Amino acid sequence: MPTLSDFFPADHSRESLLAAQELVAERVITKDDFNELQLIGGVDQAFMDDKIISGIIVMDYNSLEVVERVHSIEPLSYPYIPIFLSFREGPAIVSAFKKLGTAPDILMVDGAGFNHPRSAGIATHLGVALDVPTIGITKKILCGEGTEPSLVGEAAQLFYKNGQIGWLLKSSQRSRPIIVAPGHRVSLDSSLSIVKSCLRGHKLPEPVRLAHEYANELKISLL
Repeated sequence: MPTLSDFFPADHSRESLLAAQELVAERVITKDDFNELQLIGGVDQAFMDDKIISGIIVMDYNSLEVVERVHSIEPLSYPYIPIFLSFREGPAIVSAFKKLGTAPDILMVDGAGFNHPRSAGIATHLGVALDVPTIGITKKILCGEGTEPSLVGEAAQLFYKNGQIGWLLKSSQRSRPIIVAPGHRVSLDSSLSIVKSCLRGHKLPEPVRLAHEYANELKISLL
């Protein structure tokens, strides 16, 4: 069985990173394979000098009340390259995730999931590496094409190479659609319905929005 070091290799050569992404793509599951949804998590990062701050929020799925917050602060060891984001941010997220008292039934990740040129966005990468159900949320299209919806709550399919890889979701009136995609062990339909159920009038679903705020609060406290 692969280990975390297989998914996040110390060797950052292109060949090594492509091999890790290939391993992720071979193992990703885009069908529902999660327990009854009681806890929903969100994760996002903030950056300060040569450090990355990863914040995870866990919420009650029905009430969206926060039940746990954990974080990690790790050194940055890889540059920002969109298709290799997992290797920049993933290790810090793994470090924070290991501190959770109770793992969420699904983790929402600020980043692409299956909607990645090699089907290995950070949400998928983390899901496979940690064996947890995940959903990816981004503000911009990494790959694929779709027609932007104009009505709040409306979603349009996102296609890449003749297959659907996610959704364009109009989450608020004042902003452009967000992109929602399966990460791991969550289907296309469920990823959309779960994200919709976590919207509270903002562009981002609450788990990711609050994780973003939490990571930035931590950053400010360290200045």
